[in-house]
Amino acid sequence: MSIRNILVVVAFSLASLTAARAEGLRPIEGKSIDLGGTSGLAYYTAERDGFRVIATLAQGETGTPIRVVSVLTPGQRAVLSTPQQADAIEISRNDDSLLVRKAKAATN
Repeated sequence: MSIRNILVVVAFSLASLTAARAEGLRPIEGKSIDLGGTSGLAYYTAERDGFRVIATLAQGETGTPIRVVSVLTPGQRAVLSTPQQADAIEISRNDDSLLVRKAKAATN
């Protein structure tokens, strides 16, 4: 089974554990991330220091997966992007809610 297929199976499995909420994700609820040729899954756990956000991404079906981990406190955000895409994914914490949405990638 390819890395991409494994990520899709994990995403559907995690998503089926909890119902989606309009205001954002619940802890351990998976959210698909698509950055063109790079895609994967993000979820979080609520911990004492903040929301620990874990995003696992891979390029194509055979790319080596990478994991990005960040702890967000209220008002903080993390942006995931690739050099090839104009769009990015923003993961932000608003009080007790975590939002995942498309955003414009920063240009240098």
